[in-house]
Amino acid sequence: MEFLPTVWFIAIAVLWIGYLLLEGFDLGVGMHVLTSTRSDKQRRLMLNTIGPVWDGNEVWLITAGAATFAAFPLWYASLFSALYIPLVIVLASLIFRAVAIEYRGKRNDDAWRRRWDLALGLGSFGAAFGVGAALALTTTGLPLNENGDRVGGAFAWLTPYAVLGGLAVVGFCLVHGAAFLALKTDGEVRERARRFVVRWSPVALLPIVAWVLVVQFQSGGAASWVLVVLAVVAIVGGWLAARAGREGWSFIGIAAFVVAGAASIFTAVFPVVLPSTIDPAFNLTISNASSGEYTLGVMSVVALIGLPIVLAYQAWTYWVFRKRISEGSIPDAHTIVAAVGRRATP
Repeated sequence: MEFLPTVWFIAIAVLWIGYLLLEGFDLGVGMHVLTSTRSDKQRRLMLNTIGPVWDGNEVWLITAGAATFAAFPLWYASLFSALYIPLVIVLASLIFRAVAIEYRGKRNDDAWRRRWDLALGLGSFGAAFGVGAALALTTTGLPLNENGDRVGGAFAWLTPYAVLGGLAVVGFCLVHGAAFLALKTDGEVRERARRFVVRWSPVALLPIVAWVLVVQFQSGGAASWVLVVLAVVAIVGGWLAARAGREGWSFIGIAAFVVAGAASIFTAVFPVVLPSTIDPAFNLTISNASSGEYTLGVMSVVALIGLPIVLAYQAWTYWVFRKRISEGSIPDAHTIVAAVGRRATP
């Protein structure tokens, strides 16, 4: 097995897991802003929990896509062309979400804020669902011919596995976002978020459990099943911690669950990067989809220099903004009146 293609398969898996881990909770917070409260101050409190980190979290998605393009161009070409529609939905959703976060507070008007709350919630949902559908199809397969081209119409990707993956990431984001809110806030929002984790996580996480099991029964091995067991232990521990009011351990348990669960999926499908549902002989693997040794070598040097810097910066950001906030930290909404200067008379 080629060394550098294997290293970059692992690197891309880590980038996707990092995206689910970090972007997962702020996509969940975006959905909770729309559905979990009618109080404007509580919505602003929720947004302030992700304000310093949400844009940095999206870097993991961009880096995962760029690394796939550079390290496995055939994987990138087949995946992004076959999933053109869902990925455009993801892009549009992320744009609406980002604009909503920036524009929501620009006017002291309830109707204005409601419209941007809707854009934020739907954008967060669309991004989570689209990413989940894409990742599920990456691990369960697309109708690809011997050239790696999609067979079928524009909606050939819309399969039960795509829907399962979309619901899996949406459900996880809702639970992860609630655990983050319980960890980062105080007062009513904290209590409501903790109750959501306790009450709804057994239901909301069913799709991601089903996705993991589907992949394991299709192609899992001993190592991937060990990771599944670790994921089960982590989520049970996280749920019990939420019941006991230990929000920190609850968040860690849910985070460990997605890390171990996603790692089990990537471990199970390795060395296949994109299965073909037409014929296993058409599968894209780390061998037939990767770039040359020189390209992968240069990428490895760049990653060894740049990745520690990115990780250090993000760690510093989370440390600086680590404390809880409450509604008392949020000032009342107000209108800023521009001062009109008077021209001096000679």
